[in-house]
Amino acid sequence: MIRFAVIGTNWITDRFLQAGEGVADFTCTAVYSRSAEKGQAFADKYGIDTVFTNLQQMAASDAFDAVYIASPNALHKEQAMLMMAHQKHVLCEKPLASHRKEAEEMIAAAKKYQVCLMEAMKTTFLPNFLQIKQHLDQLGPIRQVIAHYCKYSSRYDAYRNGEIPNAFKPELSNGSLMDIGVYLVFPIIYLFGLPHQITARGYTLSSGVDGSGSLLLQYEGHQALLFHSKISTSHVSAEIQGEDATMVIDQFHRPSRIIIHDRNGQQTDISLKDDQPAMYYEIDHFIQCIKQKKGQSPVNTFALSVQTMSVMDEARRQMGIIYPADRQM
Repeated sequence: MIRFAVIGTNWITDRFLQAGEGVADFTCTAVYSRSAEKGQAFADKYGIDTVFTNLQQMAASDAFDAVYIASPNALHKEQAMLMMAHQKHVLCEKPLASHRKEAEEMIAAAKKYQVCLMEAMKTTFLPNFLQIKQHLDQLGPIRQVIAHYCKYSSRYDAYRNGEIPNAFKPELSNGSLMDIGVYLVFPIIYLFGLPHQITARGYTLSSGVDGSGSLLLQYEGHQALLFHSKISTSHVSAEIQGEDATMVIDQFHRPSRIIIHDRNGQQTDISLKDDQPAMYYEIDHFIQCIKQKKGQSPVNTFALSVQTMSVMDEARRQMGIIYPADRQM
């Protein structure tokens, strides 16, 4: 068994543990929370043995082998570096860091301490996303990609009422691009590589983070237009348009229905039935990387994480979104 600890007790950690229950060789033995009361309540909910309220004590413990980091973006690097220095494998929520330099420092630490570090981007492991990759050649030369991830944040009502929840704080390296747009940028780079030109626009909230925005990624022969938002909701399908056919995808970040429309009007459904929780596949893959003593995932590679951060750094520069963490760049 690979014994996991979790940092954070929010909804995404709930999803992580619920998905992990179905993965062979997964168990959770420790949780970190700043609040002993919240940490104990979370531990009781999932039958977790150990609760930490001090990260240094947690890192030095032998109660776990790997840690899932689901803290705010600005804390990813510091927490991951501490855990890796104590020989803990790290599965870190997306985005891996606040910016490229932090990501590179985390990768260097993983190599130094010979542990596995992986960005927890679930999309690239989903069976239906792999269907997209495997059937791209049926479309002919790719000319356009249009994808959306726009979802009204459950915390935006509080923001509109004058509060500033964590989801909209620049000091936590949050905002629409980092929290939602990454679900588009990372898979696009996985499929097509780095673009040679980036154009980004966005709407900046008074707190200093972006509420919504768009990226135009220019490739040789095609372009990808990506829309992201935490202050509105989209119900539009994604498309990958080729000269011979168009692939229509219900949700690019978590596809469940994929239809190929050829020029003659014929439709081919290439969707797969998938009853597993979305995070099941990344957890299983990460465990296999640990068991096979791989320092990095062959899917969510170090290079892919760095390239994604590079694109988002440039997008934020163009939008004028600056975080306190950027002072380290």
